[in-house]
Amino acid sequence: MLEIVAFIFVLGLLIFAHELGHFMLAKASGIRVETFSLGFPPKLISFRRGDTEYCLSWIPLGGYVKMAGEKPEESEVRGEPWEYMSKPVWMRMLVILAGPAMNYVLAIIILFGIYFFKGEPVIDETKAMIGQVLKNTPAEGAGLKPGDVLIAVDDSSITSFGQMYGIITKRPGESAKLNWLRGADTISAIVQIRSDTTMNEKGDVVVLGKIGVGQDVTYKPMGFFPSLNQGFIMTNIYAGTIFKFLKDLVTGSVSTKLIGGPLFIAQAVGEAAKTGFVEVLFLAAILSVNLGVVNMIPIPVLDGGQALFLIIEKIKGRPLSMRARSIAQQIGFVFLILLIIFVTKNDIWRINIFGW
Repeated sequence: MLEIVAFIFVLGLLIFAHELGHFMLAKASGIRVETFSLGFPPKLISFRRGDTEYCLSWIPLGGYVKMAGEKPEESEVRGEPWEYMSKPVWMRMLVILAGPAMNYVLAIIILFGIYFFKGEPVIDETKAMIGQVLKNTPAEGAGLKPGDVLIAVDDSSITSFGQMYGIITKRPGESAKLNWLRGADTISAIVQIRSDTTMNEKGDVVVLGKIGVGQDVTYKPMGFFPSLNQGFIMTNIYAGTIFKFLKDLVTGSVSTKLIGGPLFIAQAVGEAAKTGFVEVLFLAAILSVNLGVVNMIPIPVLDGGQALFLIIEKIKGRPLSMRARSIAQQIGFVFLILLIIFVTKNDIWRINIFGW
């Protein structure tokens, strides 16, 4: 139940921020907004305030802002000053870009909040101190507790968590003797290293060893502006990572099996929820940046496609014809449906191989 609530919270937050960006810029530009919807029809609940109907709909995998005169092929455009098509290209471009931009801003706000209220994470790389022991794992069975310091795996001395991780991951299914310090006492136990299947960047299934421990992390207080700066820096790092991933997909450097859909996101959010609310927020920040970047891909049904239409309109000096727009929209819609089928297939394959 916790996982479902966390998934709905994260997805709703990201969609709300994205559509709010479009909504706010449309209103600021004098464009009449007819509908603001979280989710896709059929409607669950709705109410009207002014010219806008606000909706919460049953299908929670998106949302939309419907602006007056936005789609000439679907409604009559009368040239009213409050219609979308009556506004200059640059103003309409800002409205389109406001959705992805709001996802970028949301990521900064979330990360700022984490750093400001919780602090900057600090890791001691000079020792392998345990910060977390997962339930029903070899580490718990051996008696390891948070605060213990691992000092050896069999005959190999351990001086950092990363060193321990490197040894354990290479020995799935094997037994190993762990030695650790608890205060002034030295404790040892034999553990059976668990085999855990995962996927590398080439899409190959690999088996790694795990014992079920997490590294100790402490938090150093941060001021308002350092927290804001760190949130900005980390958001840019996440965005750069996503752009690199998309480039690697195009060049074939990484496998398309790494692309995930709603099931993968639900699984990732569920796992984060088991760890804590801060981890859910970190994941929400990453997903928010991801949503903003992906929406700028120039596919007609996405914001990037609408921005491309506006660029073409600016170059030509007039909007694309209804026929050209309709053909492009149909091609984009088919592509999006195929993409949804593909990522869902990936998700199902991943669940069958690695489990939920």
